[in-house]
Formats: sequence, structure tokens, C-alpha cells
Amino acid sequence: MIDIKLIRSDPDKYTKAARDKHIAADITALLQADSELLSLNQQLQDARTEQNSAGKQIAELTGQDKVDAIMSVKSLKTTIAELEDQIEKIEPKVNELMLLVAQPAADDVPLGKDDTENTELRTVGEIPVFDFETKDHVELGEELDIIDIPRGVKLAGSRNFILKGAGAMLHQAVLRLAIDQMIDKGYQLMTVPVLVNEDVMYGTGYFPVGRDQAYLAERDNKSLVGTAEVPLTAYHSGEILEASDLPKKYVAVSTCFRREAGAAGKDTRGLYRIHTFDKVEQVVIGPNDQAQSIDYHQEILANAEDVLKALELPYRVVNVCTGDLGQGQVQKFDIETWMPSRDSYGETHSASRFYEFQARRLSIRYRDEDGKIHFCHTLNNTVIASPRIMIPLLELNQNADGSVNVPQALRGYMGGLAKIEAAR
Repeated sequence: MIDIKLIRSDPDKYTKAARDKHIAADITALLQADSELLSLNQQLQDARTEQNSAGKQIAELTGQDKVDAIMSVKSLKTTIAELEDQIEKIEPKVNELMLLVAQPAADDVPLGKDDTENTELRTVGEIPVFDFETKDHVELGEELDIIDIPRGVKLAGSRNFILKGAGAMLHQAVLRLAIDQMIDKGYQLMTVPVLVNEDVMYGTGYFPVGRDQAYLAERDNKSLVGTAEVPLTAYHSGEILEASDLPKKYVAVSTCFRREAGAAGKDTRGLYRIHTFDKVEQVVIGPNDQAQSIDYHQEILANAEDVLKALELPYRVVNVCTGDLGQGQVQKFDIETWMPSRDSYGETHSASRFYEFQARRLSIRYRDEDGKIHFCHTLNNTVIASPRIMIPLLELNQNADGSVNVPQALRGYMGGLAKIEAAR
């Protein structure tokens, strides 16, 4: 959420932010409702002040003056009740409009309509050239009997899958490698809920804008999360931390749930766009310092790159344009890994910084050395997500005979298995 004082002082900035991000935020309507609410609150304060003053004077009055004063207090009570009623009606409207305000993007974020206008920052690793006809991950997985999509669909509908044997082992190995690397870097491992109260989804900025993407347990007013970012970021909601305790650096692995609303007919083959997957997520909660947040952003981006380097996968880093940014993101860097079956890079990681957008919604604050209270800054990034990462792992490590080499970094997690081969 944005500080309303900032919106009042520069409404054009937030109108532009909404336009650049393609978010339907009505800043004019917000300011009109806010102005009305300010006026009502001022009137309420004045009426209560007058009521208190008149109440104190009544005991000192006599005769008609006392009668008139009592009538005046009764009239003020009616006025106060009416003002409170009006405020009660308009406050939800202001809050609703505030929840739609977009965070302005950083100055070095490219202006663009969608992900086709993201800007490449660098490429890392060599894209291999095969001297045989390659197979995609679905063909490899089926022939090796490690991926079963038809039975996944039978059990749970489209965009579902089952991993078997060495496929399930590879999936778990990737997650464990990422976790171990993050623990070695000093991040605290957490196990967190994946079914959360809806106010946590609002607090992290996934509601109301992204509500159509979530699986809802409506009877219980809860939602399944699309990322462990949600419970990790909300872990300190409503708390005041000490500056000396910052930054908080957390990592968690969780199953993630996404409806993929609006994705009909898009990326329907294989494991690229699915409804459930597992992801290792990193979250940083830091002080209200933009320079430090930028440094943390580069840190979490490097953490993810280190995993891909360990897996020996070629990738690129892109600066995400305004039209591909989320509502609360100041800036986002995506990592896209080379996927032969797509003949292109495919998104595998997203590293985002929010400044105080999420912390305001969640009321995550800290006390500085002078005793002053500030909102924290929050950041997050994918460390690894599987099974999407299995697309390049299988396709880039395939051999002419249909077998797949296991990257050296994963063999210790797979009982020393160096190659996945079809049963004979």
C-alpha cells in the first residue's frame, strides 16, 4: 500500500504508475473520497471538541442557559452519530480504492506493454549444439518412465502431472540443492502454511488484483498460496522489530497453487505452465533504506544464479518492463533458462523488491536507534522452482540414446546416480 500523503502530493505520478502497469486504479476517485473522508473526520473532531466543552460548562449554568446547553449537547450527539455513520460508509470505499493503487516503477525500469518488451541485461553459459535429433522433456520423461502426464490429468484435470522414480528423485534433488545453498548463505529455513487467511493475501498484494489466480477455500475464508513468499513475508505482520535485528533473511520450500486463469491454450504441453509445483523461495525484510534494498535485490538475484551455475544451465537475466510488473513491485529481474524444445529462454525465476508496499499493508515496522518507528522494506526471489526447471535439466542433458545425464551437483542427492536410463 502507498502512503496516502504521497498520493495527495503527486497524484499524476500514481496515475502514470497505474497506466504503465495496466492496473485499473482510479486516483481521481480515490482523492475525491479521501477529501470527503478528511472533511468528515475534521467535522467529527470539531463536534466532539464542542461536545466536551459544552458538557463541562453545563454544571456551572442555571435556568434557561442550562436548558439551552443541554439541548445543544443533544443536538451535537445527533450530529456526531450522523458523521460517524457517513464515515463508516465512506471508509471502505477509500480502503478499496487504496488497495488498487500501483507502486511506481524505478527509474531504470523499461517502459513496455508486456514480457516481449523486457530488456536483456546479460546471458550466462553456452547454449549447446546437439549432433542428433533432440527430444522434448515430455518425450524423454515418458520414454524413461519418469513423467506421467495422462494419469496426472486423470486424477486432477488439465495441467497436472505425476513424477516417478528418478524423475521424482531429480525433482527433490533440485529443491534440496537450493535449500542447502541458501542455508550455507545464512538464510533461516522455515516451514510455513500454504493455506492462509485471506487478509494475508491482501497484505502481500496478491489480493484483490490477483484474486482470480488463487484457489480459494471460501467456506473458511482462506486461500492456497501461489508462493511461500506470502507466509514468509507476513510472518512478522503487525510487529515492531528492532533495527539491530534487520535484515531478516528467510527461505522456505512449499507447494504452490495457481489457477492459471486466462492461460487457456497457452503452454499446454508438458511441465511449463501447471497448477501445482514446488518452489524454494527467499525473502528479505530489511530497513527502510532504498540503497540497501537495491543491494539486497542484487544479493537475492545472485543466490538464484548460483543455483543455475551449479546445475550448469545456460540462462539470461532480464529487466522486467512496466507492463510485466506486479502492482507492488518497484523493480523485478527475471531469470530465463534456455529450453531447447521452446527454442528460447523460458522464465524460471523472478526477483522483486517492493520497498514498503507490502510492509504497510501488513504493518511490519521497526524501531531505529533514536526510537522512531519506520515501515520495513521487503524483497523476494525464487531460488528454484520445480518441475519447470526439469525442462532444461532433461532437455539440455539428453544423450542420443534417450538417456539423460544427471548434473554433478545433484548426484549426491540421488544416491550417486549419474545417468537416468530406460529400464531394460
